[in-house]
Amino acid sequence: MKHARRGVRRFVRLAAAGGLVCGSLMVTHAMAGEPSGAGNSTVGTLRAGGDETRAAADVVTRLGDNRTAGSWTGADGRAVVGVTDPAAAAEARRMGVVPKLVRYSRDRLRAATETLAAQPRVPGTAWVTDYSANRIVVRADSTVSADDWSRLSGVAGGIGDVVRMERTDGRFTTRVSGAAPIFTDGGRCSAGFNVTDGRDVYVLTAGHCGPAGTTWFRNPDDTSPLGTTVTADFPGGDFALVRYADGASLDDADVVTLDGRRGVRIIGAAEPVVGQQVFRSGSTTGLRTGRITALDATVNYPEGTVTGLIETTVCAERGDSGGPLFARGLALGVTSGGNGNCARGGITYFQPAVTAMQTLGVRLVGRTDPGRVQSPALPSSPAPSSPSEDSTTDSPSPRPSSSADAQAGPPGAGPGGTGAGSGPGIVSGIADGFGPLGGVAPGLAVVAASLVLLLISRWIEARQGRRNYQEYYSQTWA
Repeated sequence: MKHARRGVRRFVRLAAAGGLVCGSLMVTHAMAGEPSGAGNSTVGTLRAGGDETRAAADVVTRLGDNRTAGSWTGADGRAVVGVTDPAAAAEARRMGVVPKLVRYSRDRLRAATETLAAQPRVPGTAWVTDYSANRIVVRADSTVSADDWSRLSGVAGGIGDVVRMERTDGRFTTRVSGAAPIFTDGGRCSAGFNVTDGRDVYVLTAGHCGPAGTTWFRNPDDTSPLGTTVTADFPGGDFALVRYADGASLDDADVVTLDGRRGVRIIGAAEPVVGQQVFRSGSTTGLRTGRITALDATVNYPEGTVTGLIETTVCAERGDSGGPLFARGLALGVTSGGNGNCARGGITYFQPAVTAMQTLGVRLVGRTDPGRVQSPALPSSPAPSSPSEDSTTDSPSPRPSSSADAQAGPPGAGPGGTGAGSGPGIVSGIADGFGPLGGVAPGLAVVAASLVLLLISRWIEARQGRRNYQEYYSQTWA
């Protein structure tokens, strides 16, 4: 019996010590990962990457485009700025940013892209500004003929070695079909983020999913109306607004659903940063991750040319179009198109969210927005598929609205997005009740429980000591 009691006391002490360690780690992680400016949904006020990223942007602004060549995140996670002279490098160091001397300024890189854009359009080609390599990279997919490739190479040669030519597999196609699916006649897309103009609530999604007037439904049987596209920009840009039917929007409208159960709270929108890790959710392939490789990309889809896109290594497939791209609770973009698939990888392009919202005059729907309406939920996002076929082999439809297999952002995010790092559920619901302390509340609870266990352990030990004392003296009585 004594051995059993000692075992119980030892177990309680170990559990309490382990709880203290785990609780402390949970609190530390929550505080370190807390996005700055939580609760602020103003477009453009939140910049991904922290203080160094802001400092890098300040360096570029102060020195100008003729002495800098963009900024990016290095392999060590630090912000880097391309500069064209030693004096600019010294200025960057004074501001706490790592400089890299490069040959071509941002003005020179921009002039190269303008020359490329002035050429006759070749479907199946794309070009991006690769700041870290200080080059314009021109890519041509498998549909580009030898003659067109030769002509493009000649144009690149005339511009100079600021341009690098690359062949790529597959085809550049739009990805109409994402997180929580939305359906139209013969097509499917993904909802990106819920936005509002102060009056109505809309789904921000891809423009190629369907032109103005397209009617969307919550299910493939067309029995539950979602809303109607009121404006769409494609080609040129790739974004659209779907106004909810009867003024309704989604529950948890500021949450992007990841798998029907978990979600990410979207607290604001940000400009993307080259090199940062990002996440995408879509109704075909679910949650996927990768990194931003370039900005200001131009893609010549079969349906038309789209400019100003984000280039990433995140995979996507047909039906993921319009789905949300985000990082650390910040909206970055909506899925446009690309090549490859999630079995072997590929390149995916995204319409920047900040650009789209500024153009449309809308902002993200947030938990703190006054008069926020409750809304019916979209159907749950299907489990990620593992297709063996390259979706880019599907024939492009001449009418994006009907051929789109577009899919919508995560349920509940559906046209909106979900909570940053926490979604619907018991723990997140309790944490939300603590307001600003919600992120650290679970860790604090574990620490408190561990302290209670330690007190119980000490009480058991003291009580046992008294009992042993009494037993000892009772045996010595005459």
